[in-house]
Amino acid sequence: MLDKKKIKEKLEIERDILFEELRDMGKFNSETSEWEATPEEIDAPQSDQNDMADRFEDFEARSSKIKTLESRLNNILKALKGLNRESFGKCEVCKKDIETKRSPEYILRKRISLKVKL
Repeated sequence: MLDKKKIKEKLEIERDILFEELRDMGKFNSETSEWEATPEEIDAPQSDQNDMADRFEDFEARSSKIKTLESRLNNILKALKGLNRESFGKCEVCKKDIETKRSPEYILRKRISLKVKL
């Protein structure tokens, strides 16, 4: 049997870490309900082309990482919302209980059958 209290604690910790990481790299756009990367602050008054290229690469990397973190955060928020459902902890494909030794991260991959190797 799954210990929902323990899972909830782990998910909340992960959620808080993800929020912090997202805030460090971007801002939340309430109009689109998505996180957007923000460029890193620069100390120099003027930048040459190399500095600008580096900033652009950094911005692209931030954008990519934000997409990954946002997807993970949405999965965690969805899991927290569904924690009290009777079907929580069951595979949506085969309807079997997910093994208790599996991590909450595995549980978030809810559409994968236990028969499928990850």
